[in-house]
Amino acid sequence: METWHIWIIIALLLFIIEIFTSGFAIFCISVGAIAAAIASELDMELKGQLICFSIATFASFVAVRPLMIKYFHKKSKQVQTNTNTLIGRTAIVTETIDVGHNSGRVKIDGDVWRAIASKGEIIEIGEEAIVEQVNSTILTVKKL
Repeated sequence: METWHIWIIIALLLFIIEIFTSGFAIFCISVGAIAAAIASELDMELKGQLICFSIATFASFVAVRPLMIKYFHKKSKQVQTNTNTLIGRTAIVTETIDVGHNSGRVKIDGDVWRAIASKGEIIEIGEEAIVEQVNSTILTVKKL
């Protein structure tokens, strides 16, 4: 078995390992192994093969990896979690929202939340309001 065969086997094993990992770091090392296999086939000594391996690995980390990450890990919408999912939702007022009386409750999906009006307005029972902000367990809403 020739040296370039060993480099190709190493590259293939690294490609297989990359399938089970993320980040494309192992992919970059396998690119270096392919470059070393080419250097071996061109009758370079082991020192030259290792230099080619190092340069190709470094180059793929600098050039190829960012492109691969950009292509395969597309930025998706930020997923809202917990109470932040309430922002933008429509709520039904179950207790009149009045800053002067420090009162107000709204209902969203069966859950009742303490609420205040964003503009200090009074919102009557049964009216709909949009949630603008969440501060702990208090929703800031505006009249629809």
